[in-house]
Parts: sequence; C-alpha cells; structure tokens
Amino acid sequence: MNITRNNVDALNAVITIDLAKQDFAENVEKVLKDYRKNANIPGFRKGQVPAALVKKQYGQAIMFDEVNKLLQESLNNYLNEEKLDILGNPLPVAKDIDWDADSLSFDFELGLAPEFTVNLEAAKTAAKYKIVADEEMVNEQVEYIQKQYGKLISKEKVEEGDDIRVKVVNQEEGIENETTINVADIRTKTNQKKFIGKKVNDEITISTKGLFEDDHKLMDVLKVDHDKAHGLEVEVTFTIEEISTKEKAELNQEFFDKLFGEGKVTSEDELKARIKEDAEKQFAQQADQKFMNDAVEALVDNTKFDLPKEFLIKWLQTAGETALTAEQAEEEYTKSEKGLRYQLIEGKIITDNGLQITFDEIKDYTSGLIKDQMAQFGQLEPSEDDVTNIVSRVLSNQEEVKRISEQLMNDKMMKLFSEKVAADTKEVTYKDFVKEVYGE
Repeated sequence: MNITRNNVDALNAVITIDLAKQDFAENVEKVLKDYRKNANIPGFRKGQVPAALVKKQYGQAIMFDEVNKLLQESLNNYLNEEKLDILGNPLPVAKDIDWDADSLSFDFELGLAPEFTVNLEAAKTAAKYKIVADEEMVNEQVEYIQKQYGKLISKEKVEEGDDIRVKVVNQEEGIENETTINVADIRTKTNQKKFIGKKVNDEITISTKGLFEDDHKLMDVLKVDHDKAHGLEVEVTFTIEEISTKEKAELNQEFFDKLFGEGKVTSEDELKARIKEDAEKQFAQQADQKFMNDAVEALVDNTKFDLPKEFLIKWLQTAGETALTAEQAEEEYTKSEKGLRYQLIEGKIITDNGLQITFDEIKDYTSGLIKDQMAQFGQLEPSEDDVTNIVSRVLSNQEEVKRISEQLMNDKMMKLFSEKVAADTKEVTYKDFVKEVYGE
C-alpha cells in the first residue's frame, strides 16, 4: 500500500491510496471461509458448499467491503499521523476501477482548514454595557413585591389593575376556557375600559384582534394552539366570574424577614438597596453576554480568511440524511458559512489562549451550579457527600456533560474578552439598554 498527497492549493488536496491485491487478499479469503461455514445453498449441506461456488456468488461483494474497510482505516490513520486539519469529510473521487487488476488506485478530495491569526483587538468596536437599576425601576419592583405578598381582596366592580377570573367562549370556533387575566394585560385603554365598572356575571364581547401584546398571551387565554392564535380575528365573549385585587403588603420588619431572612434587612432604604444590588447582578450577566455576542460578530467581520467553498458545497450534497442538489447545497453553505467561520475562529482562540477544559473543571463547575440551585431552595450549607452524589448523577448523562462543557467554555470566552478587549463602557438604565439593543 502507498499513500500520497497532492496539495492542489492552500485549501484543497487530493489523497491517493494505491493498493496491491496482497493488501486485502488474505482478509477476503478469511471472510470467504466464514461464509462457506455458514452458507445455506440448496443442494448442499451446511458447511459443505464448494469454495469455488461461494467465491463466485459472494467474492466480489466481499472484496468491495474489505477494500472499503482498508481504505477508511488507512485514510483515518494518515490524517491523524499527518495532523491534517480538514473541514467536512474526505470525498471519494468517482473513477472507473478495474477490480481484476493487480493494483488498485483510489483518490479522495480534502478540504483543508485555512491558516489565519485572530486579533482580539478587532472586537473593540463592541460596547460594554453597565446596566443600572434606576430609582423608577426599584420603586416599581418594591410595589410588585408588595402586591405579590399582599392580601387578596374580593371586589364588586372591576377597576384598573384588578385580576378578573373569566370564562371566555366562541362556540363557532370551539373556544371555551376559564382563566384569570389582569386588566393591565389588555393591550389598549379602549379595550380596558370595556371591562372597567363591570360586575360578576357581566358579559363583554370583544374582538381578539390586537387584544393582547402578542399571540402567546392569546394562546393562553383562549387555550388554542399557536397556528390558530396567530392573526386570529373573531368575536369572543368574556363572562366575569370573580373580581379581586391584591392589597399591598406593609413595608415592616415582618415583611423584610419574610423576603430575606430574620434581621438581614431592617428598613425600606435597605430593601431598595438590596433590590438594586440583586437586579444589577442579573443585568451584568445580560450585559456580558451582549458584549460577547457583539465581540464575536466583530471578530467574524474582521478576521479574513478563505474557505474551500467548492469542496464544502460538494460535501454538503451528501453529508445529511437526504441528498441535496448542487443549488440546495450552495444555499445551505450560504446559511452556515458565518457559523463555520466562527467555529474556526473560536477554535483558534481556544488554542492560542489555552482555554481547553479538563474533566476536573467540569466537575467543579457542576458542583458550583448545584450549590447555587440548592441555595435557592434554602439549602445554604449542603454536605459535600450530597453534592458529590448529585454531580455524579448529572455527569453520567452525556448530554448534560456536553451542555455544561459548552456553558463553561462560554464563561471562559466571556472572561477572556472582558480582560483582553479594550472596549468602551456605556452606562444605561435597563429600559434604555432594551431600547438601544433590541429597539423596543
């Protein structure tokens, strides 16, 4: 056997594997003997079929199979030994093979990963956000918590902000559901006024068009699937069954202890400071993720390298469960090119900065996640044995290991970008952050 490589250019190569008959003849004969032992051919006892008949009937198929096994093994070994970084998988080159010849030759096309450098400074166009919880937001959160822990009071008439339990019906559309909505859930003041002042057993007939901010809320209220809710425009009748509101909880020590534990917060000012601190910790995670996403976009836009496009389009035609036409494969390549570029950039960043993940790191990271989750349920000091047992169960699931590994690598990449990318920092409120980033 002889293996050679012809580098067509920096991104494409052809591997040629030359086989002599003796490279696979012994394996073919061995398989033929096994076939003869087990062959069931009419007119012959099992194990007594003439070797010539077995070879005539199965010989060529067995040779094809053994040659293919040898080619795959030899090709994989060669790629590993030569440390070739390839994209996709090798593609066999179609050509006529004389299977009766003393030597056989096979060609395989390779798409080679490009060589390039990554300059993290190219990501400095991404903005770092410092999101602050302003006084308005803190006050709104205080009021929300007061209502959440407040006393439920029944009412005779509907007013702004009340909860109303309703039965909603449209017989023609097969809609009938009981649910609770808040008057504030209704999108427009005009529609809200149709409910204001109503009493138990009163009926309101109203159009579903634009009734709520989005179709998902309409799905919940009407108990219909997404396709039906999307763009639905019919009249429905709401029958009021119950009206209630929450009397806000008093800001006293009993309330503070219920929220944070005995004596940890002792005044309204401390409550607001705690809410502000907790909110800004959550905002920091969103800001960091946004910064990293923007940094990635900047790196993809500014890190220039070529890809073996023609090879990858050809590979995509046969890579999936269903074969694609050349046009379909090119369309798929266009969709996935940006993601492929980032995968290559990410791999380069990981290698250049030593961000590889060890199993011990995965265990420690998983342990931290579990302790955080247990703390949320009041288990502030779980035993190490309990945590270790849970970690073992979690990491016995390969899907969980993959998910946690990706999360850990994301954290490592985020830390790297934060430390090495000198981006400008913008201080904004959460509302301004949402408006600036998402245009809402």
